Amino acid sequence: MTIWTPELPEGGPRYRRIAEAIAKAIELGELMPGDKLPPQRRLADRLGVTIGTITRAYATAHHQGWVDSRVGSGTYVRQAIGEAPTSFRAGQPIDQGMIDMGMSLPPPHPLRAKGLQNALESITASPQSLQAATEYQPEAGDEIQRTRIAAWQSSLGLPDDPSRMVITQGGQHGIQLALQVLCQPGDLVAGEVLTYPGFISAAQQAHLRPLAVPMDAYGMDVDALARLCARQPPRVLYTTPDLNNPTGAQLDEARRERLADLAREHDIWLIEDAVQYLPEDERGTPLVALAPERTLHIFSTSKVLAGGLRIGSLTVPAHLLERLGTAIRTQSWMVAPLMVETACRWMENPESQELLHWQIDELAARRTLALERLSDYGPMSREGSSIVWLPLPAGRRSSELQTLLARRGVKVSTPEPFCMGSEPAPQALRLCLGPPENRASLEKALSLIKEALSEAPSSPWQTL
Repeated sequence: MTIWTPELPEGGPRYRRIAEAIAKAIELGELMPGDKLPPQRRLADRLGVTIGTITRAYATAHHQGWVDSRVGSGTYVRQAIGEAPTSFRAGQPIDQGMIDMGMSLPPPHPLRAKGLQNALESITASPQSLQAATEYQPEAGDEIQRTRIAAWQSSLGLPDDPSRMVITQGGQHGIQLALQVLCQPGDLVAGEVLTYPGFISAAQQAHLRPLAVPMDAYGMDVDALARLCARQPPRVLYTTPDLNNPTGAQLDEARRERLADLAREHDIWLIEDAVQYLPEDERGTPLVALAPERTLHIFSTSKVLAGGLRIGSLTVPAHLLERLGTAIRTQSWMVAPLMVETACRWMENPESQELLHWQIDELAARRTLALERLSDYGPMSREGSSIVWLPLPAGRRSSELQTLLARRGVKVSTPEPFCMGSEPAPQALRLCLGPPENRASLEKALSLIKEALSEAPSSPWQTL
């Protein structure tokens, strides 16, 4: 195979000229979507430059949206400008007949649309609410609406102090706000070696340096974190202690207390993401209760009511409220009052509790079904969770299984988008139990997964 070798334009730093040559080759069709760029060492030798120059060139091309790096695999031309082939995105259309087990969504139910309809109808019947929805509100949200959201969170066993709460446009917005007020470009931010891609993306956009903390079946390895802190403590640690996304691991009580102590010892801010909802009996002690002076707690309606509401909360130490208000005002001035009021009215409708109770029972049944059908392959899942972590048998690769299952009508997630820093991805699949239309659809998907696992791996020769 002939290695692609660019002709470099004249003038300017060599890394920038190489990045420009990559962009030009893509525009001219010399490099096609999905093509793999040459290994850095080989291209460096070919061009007579250092590996560092190629690394910087590839990073520049990535920043400009032309290529994307896959951990343990290489650098590839993006499938479409602005979209990486391994990106983890909501809202992508699912082909008709495709069973989606790739997105962490609550199970479908008519009460979701009905709950939204009831909330909107009650608002339109209230001239006072309609008037309030047309007016500017405080950056952190109207005090009465914050109190109503806090009351709902209290019913779920979550932080409920409206005086320390900021209303957000969902959990992702909470992550971005937290990083914006806590960090400066170049700061070190830590997270589990496998963590939520939204945090990884937000950290990249803020030009922060990632630090991957090892983990095991019991969540983050806090002793390993202590060793990392001895060398250089991070400014911020992001974690999902109740339900790691993607593995489903939960941090035990001893590790939570040790983590709170480490945060105090090294002056580390904690971002606690609780958006992946678990019933209260299945959760541990919140970090915000163990270290309230340095923990920012994130929650949203997305896994309980509906993701499209884009309403969440960020509970923080009181002295951060002014800085958060400034950040929100700079971004969008406030969260849309109409959407906040819609969420509040939906929360207060007794049918929202009926929906949640149904969801808990439905996910428990789906989880039992998944664990039974895939029992030969060691699936892992916590009680109350909508996620199954499926380690693959020796010799099977997650990318191969993902492609094979997509051809058969099942969408799943590989670990690669969840990898923090440059750590290699394990060979496993994350299966989400919520999106399938019903249990029959889920059972069909599980049968297809089991069938694919029982077959011999696809031949690698076809890729050469």
